[in-house]
Amino acid sequence: MTTLRSAILAAMKFLIVDDHAVLRTGLTALLRQACPLDIVLEAGDGKEGLETARLHPDLDAIFLDLEMPGMHGMPAIEEFGRQHPNLPVIVLSSSEDPADVRRALAAGALGYIPKSTSSKNLLSALQLVLQGAVYVPPLVLNPPPAAAERVAPKKAPAASAQLTDRQIEVLRLIERGLSNKEIGLTLNLSEKTVKVHVTGIFRALNVVTRTQAASEARAAGLV
Repeated sequence: MTTLRSAILAAMKFLIVDDHAVLRTGLTALLRQACPLDIVLEAGDGKEGLETARLHPDLDAIFLDLEMPGMHGMPAIEEFGRQHPNLPVIVLSSSEDPADVRRALAAGALGYIPKSTSSKNLLSALQLVLQGAVYVPPLVLNPPPAAAERVAPKKAPAASAQLTDRQIEVLRLIERGLSNKEIGLTLNLSEKTVKVHVTGIFRALNVVTRTQAASEARAAGLV
């Protein structure tokens, strides 16, 4: 890994929630190879994951599988969001269906990584999320022509009406190209708080990228 990425991921604490022990072991090894100082916790299902997160409020991110016994998938993402609103949830799933990606991001996940992805891409996606961005896999950004219509965001004419005044302020700064850190400095907010607002904006506007959010802001006459 580069020095920059090592610095970003240094001394981080992660939680892997997946019912496959082999995957948990492999991802744990990858994260510790990237930075030996990493602390990696494991849980076999959503309920155990929530309890582990409760006991470790200093977690930096969660890797969550969509298909697990008991609490799984979208309900698990939403429950983590309710109990730990400032904790990034990254879905790590065998599904490469763009519809699943969109549902996961709409539920509150800040990243979606197909299990078929390379180790290098997984770490790059993690880096993006830790920096305050939302990671969207190429299968959504550049879908096959046959899937383009199904993947395209469904427009909500009055979506902007669902935004709070603060979210509109954040959206205007997104349209200007500011990063989450820059938005936080401008509005005197913590970077974690900005992430929460960005997630809420994406849900309200039914978008998955900052570019799409900026486009919606212009279409709604907010900028």
